[in-house]
Amino acid sequence: MDPNPCLTCGACCAFFRASFYWAEGNDAKPDGVPVELTEKLTPFLRVMKGTKSATPRCIALHGNIGEAVLCTIHTVRSSVCRDFAPSYEDGVTPNERCDKARARWGLPALTPEDWKPITPDADPEDTPPMPEPIPA
Repeated sequence: MDPNPCLTCGACCAFFRASFYWAEGNDAKPDGVPVELTEKLTPFLRVMKGTKSATPRCIALHGNIGEAVLCTIHTVRSSVCRDFAPSYEDGVTPNERCDKARARWGLPALTPEDWKPITPDADPEDTPPMPEPIPA
């Protein structure tokens, strides 16, 4: 089984402002970001609700940071989210922004080891439960 440390993290979704070009919304393209989860930032940019504050947390993030999280709009998330590469996702490249967000939440920086496949004999008790998605 391939691990995804993002599913036990969520720090980036509760640290950065998620702004993107307005035409990524579902009022401009059918498979876009749900507009009701966004607000206008500039004439050309939208921002995910909750991420424009001094203590950001994306409205689409469900779960507890550092335990088990889920993006409720993962399949239609914006380019800023799709393009954010967590540290060592490719096995080689760190991401200082990922490390900074994780540090803010008291989580250690990711390492290449965090992406190694879980062996079939791993204890299922060590795997946190996934939260149920909330309909957008």
